[in-house]
Amino acid sequence: MLALRVGRITLRTLKSTPARDGFRMPAEFERHSGCWMLWPERCDNWRDGAKPAQRVFAAVAAAIATGEPVSVGVSAQQYQNARALLPERVRVVELSSNDAWVRDTGPTFVVDSRGRRRAVDWRFNAWGGLSGGLYFPWDRDQEVARKIAEIESADRYAAPLVLEGGAIHVDGQGTCLTTEECLLNPNRNPHLSRAQIESLLQAYLGVSRIIWLGRGVYLDETDGHIDELACFVAPGHVALTWTEDRDDPQYEISLEAWQRLRKVRDARGRALTVHKIHQPDPLFITAAETAGLDQREGTLPRRAGDRMPASYINFYVGNRVLVMPLYDKRRDRAAARALARLFPGRRIIGVPTREVLLGGGNIHCITQQIPAPRR
Repeated sequence: MLALRVGRITLRTLKSTPARDGFRMPAEFERHSGCWMLWPERCDNWRDGAKPAQRVFAAVAAAIATGEPVSVGVSAQQYQNARALLPERVRVVELSSNDAWVRDTGPTFVVDSRGRRRAVDWRFNAWGGLSGGLYFPWDRDQEVARKIAEIESADRYAAPLVLEGGAIHVDGQGTCLTTEECLLNPNRNPHLSRAQIESLLQAYLGVSRIIWLGRGVYLDETDGHIDELACFVAPGHVALTWTEDRDDPQYEISLEAWQRLRKVRDARGRALTVHKIHQPDPLFITAAETAGLDQREGTLPRRAGDRMPASYINFYVGNRVLVMPLYDKRRDRAAARALARLFPGRRIIGVPTREVLLGGGNIHCITQQIPAPRR
């Protein structure tokens, strides 16, 4: 066990596992003590010098900050710019990273019944490493989880598993949702079997039941992250991205997921109620949008005409608000009504997030909740 002293607090890198120590990952709809984000700036992934994306990130941070504290990690070069664009109530912290996907590079926090909170630091390889990864290098991203854990004064577990936060979703009562497309992809953990991956998820999330869906949202460049496809909205209840268009490749993917969800039970033996949230109409990258990107070897190219993996499931559940992506008015209104029914105690705030989608993700991907430990 390694230890680091921060002020009067000694932080430890623990050799045990969360499950062994009585910790679990809480559901995202449980109470938070705050939220973390990172600031976008790389010009090969965010167009026009990342300025349009930065305005959207600031709007997302402002919406979340109406209900809980928000911290944003920013490079030294972008500190003053971010401080000027973000509301005063948002904390800005100098913290380097390769890009802004804190859901995947930041820590997963776990809690126990004694009111303690710890961090799980997963291995990160930019969604595939040198065999399908989205950019190179990712050295600074590998350090983000540890840095945030230290800022939050949390002891840390270093998990022996390549995994991104967007690849898992839990109900807080022992059940984890994930996809085979992502976690069984050979560009993550080729040396591990399905059973071994399940065992590690149980050990580091404190869950007892893994529900495997097949594929993620069509053309999701993260190899099928669950947070685009499906999520728990309450114990025993799952929201699923959906389409009625049988000619859309997403139809078959969502239908298979629905069929699997209807057949399984969660960790407490409950059948799942599935709530279908219709996806926006297909969205495509324009020539003007690709023209604003710098070209760089080692970064996934974005081409005019490429379809983007747009989904309403990629939202953030805050303490008092739910912040959802907006794409087109007709589908937006129906999705907002559906989410309002599923989260009656929260105000629904929509943010136009096409700029984030152009970078490869959405609101859930650029946020990481810090759960409030029970007292």
